[in-house]
Amino acid sequence: MNRYGRLFLSSVVLVGLLSFWGCPKKTEVSSSPESQPQKVESAPAMPAVQPVAGGEQAAAEAKAKEASAKNGAGLQPIYFEFDKSFIRDDAKEAMKANAAYLKAHPKEKILIEGNCDERGTIEYNQALGQRRAASAKKYLADLGISGKRIQLISYGKEKPVCTQSTEDCWQKNRRDDFDIAKR
Repeated sequence: MNRYGRLFLSSVVLVGLLSFWGCPKKTEVSSSPESQPQKVESAPAMPAVQPVAGGEQAAAEAKAKEASAKNGAGLQPIYFEFDKSFIRDDAKEAMKANAAYLKAHPKEKILIEGNCDERGTIEYNQALGQRRAASAKKYLADLGISGKRIQLISYGKEKPVCTQSTEDCWQKNRRDDFDIAKR
């Protein structure tokens, strides 16, 4: 093989190695939650809000919020970004209010319900809902609430409050609900 042939072959091998070396590594996504959800008796399921027109949609959402407020006795839900489980800046005030409620009611135990929108597999959304609930539990613990008072469960995409396939609706379903745990 002549000098130019070896140079060409060496260049091809070098380019091939560099292209494989520069490819991003595939991240591994586990479908199992970070910690297993505890078995708890769930509160009666709220009926899913069916797609309705204009003012009826707002009335249906207000009704769902009212039912949630009765179950949570003043505990506020928080919302998440798509495919994320960190507490957003706009949710920190709600978390502080939830912590204040729990400090004022030291005998109350709560159930944090992690929820997702309809996109993604059942397994992935179960794991994401669990991470969201665990993130809220950690945030409350950082605010001084004992972790022994908090139970977690993930519903994944099984308990939507809105059933339309729009970004506004998906945002309402990416949430943690806070309910008083049954004793």
